[in-house]
Amino acid sequence: MDHAEVLLLGGRAGVGKTTVGWEISARLRAARVAHAVIDGDFMGQVHPAPGGDPHRAAVAERNLTAVWGNYAELGYRRLVYTHTVSVLEESTGVFRRAMGVGVRIVRVLLTASDETTERRLAGRELGSELERELRGSARKARMLDERAPAGTLRVVTDGRTVIDIAAEVTAVTGWVPERVS
Repeated sequence: MDHAEVLLLGGRAGVGKTTVGWEISARLRAARVAHAVIDGDFMGQVHPAPGGDPHRAAVAERNLTAVWGNYAELGYRRLVYTHTVSVLEESTGVFRRAMGVGVRIVRVLLTASDETTERRLAGRELGSELERELRGSARKARMLDERAPAGTLRVVTDGRTVIDIAAEVTAVTGWVPERVS
């Protein structure tokens, strides 16, 4: 495989992006499929952002480019990338610049109800950020629903196991050969 491929897992806070990403990684490891995983939340986590908040995305892109460059140098060609808005069309340029213009991009938008995400966030956000996360999650769910480009696979996570969700998402990548019976 000469070209790079990236699976973008997007969705509101509390939808299960990180958990599903790690389960996909487990499935890929079990199938002996070489890959890397990056949680995009960590790529731009600086305070204050150089030049202010609008420049945080530039920090994230620089870090993605550097980290992917290291993986690619070691021979990796597949990336599982989790981040709230990674599925949006404007992310295409970021991944082409970081991974090469020929990168194959698979977009998956994970969805969940307000009730499900509120329950998940209440269990996760043990500090002072719960109310802010709840408001932001609802706002981003609406925005992602409106702006996710055509061809984005939407996967509902309510009432499903992470194993089932990861199996559905992994299948769409084509990275794991189907077993012949």
